[in-house]
Amino acid sequence: MKSMMDTVIIGAGQCGLAIAYLLHQRDEECLVLEGNSEPGSSWSHRWDSLELFTPAEHDGLPGSRFPAKNGLYPTANQMVDYLQHYARNFQLPVHTNVQVGKLRVDPAGGFELETADGPIHTRRVVVATGGHQIPHIPTVAEKLDGSIRQLHSSDYKNPDSVASGAVAVIGFGTSGAQIACELATTHPVTLCGTPTPEVPERLIRYAPVLYWFLIHHILTRGTPVGRKLATKIGDHGSPLIRTSVADTEAAGVLRAGRIEDVLDGAMVTAEGEKLDVATVIWATGFRADFSWIEGLRTDAYGLPIHHRGISEQFPGLGFMGLPFQYGLSSGIIGGVARDAGYLVRHLAFSRAS
Repeated sequence: MKSMMDTVIIGAGQCGLAIAYLLHQRDEECLVLEGNSEPGSSWSHRWDSLELFTPAEHDGLPGSRFPAKNGLYPTANQMVDYLQHYARNFQLPVHTNVQVGKLRVDPAGGFELETADGPIHTRRVVVATGGHQIPHIPTVAEKLDGSIRQLHSSDYKNPDSVASGAVAVIGFGTSGAQIACELATTHPVTLCGTPTPEVPERLIRYAPVLYWFLIHHILTRGTPVGRKLATKIGDHGSPLIRTSVADTEAAGVLRAGRIEDVLDGAMVTAEGEKLDVATVIWATGFRADFSWIEGLRTDAYGLPIHHRGISEQFPGLGFMGLPFQYGLSSGIIGGVARDAGYLVRHLAFSRAS
């Protein structure tokens, strides 16, 4: 390995691979570091029946269409296969099983990455690990009776993996609603919380061009309505996509309000309803964790201060996969190419101080 790399990309999911491909097309050197054993491994940690929120025509990365018919929704496992083939087909320089412990600005210029195999020095870094690294479970969970099984939605696999008895799913976003509907086929399920706004399924199914124009071109940080939505998502979560309140009702899922407290080991809603359940699934989202980047300033949501993924603090440092990085589509596969293209064109090299 060279003593000073041009660009190091941390993370070999869809974001990191897209950046690597675009750099390769420009004949620019880069190195992709992946902490797991294969590219795209994070997709294999989802629940078994998970399908992407967008149809196949919007699930490809630069230079490679997703290999499925328009209108079909790929599974998480199909996405794993696609990403691994993408890395192999374009011979992207992915180094697996490499954990980055620290990232710091080098006073001599560029950056230093601390790994188990020794330090790596580079003029640019793209952190492509996204903004949802740490599962979030509210502190009220600590008060629950020890006999109640608790797990985060990221640990849910399928109904057979959940013990018999009543289940409470906490968090009425897309993941919570989809898990609740699936579990309702085998368990009594109560879904707790206030639902986020819905993206109408009819819009996606019958007006796909209009749907994509809306989420990719209108709902961006470049428009007043987009900036307003970005703040709402930061405060309350992303909208329901490919699921709805009506879907949960049709599946027989019971509704309850926001969890207010725990009394005598059982959860109590804001309306005073006590929930007697055997299992609690916390579909309460994730939190960002950039504490391993020395000196990085973050906003109220724990995200780096940036403009379209480019750090406003450290020249030469970029990010991919941040919530609403530029638009609503930044959070799905179809928005990766635009964000990656902007970063590759505009991310400057770090200079010596």
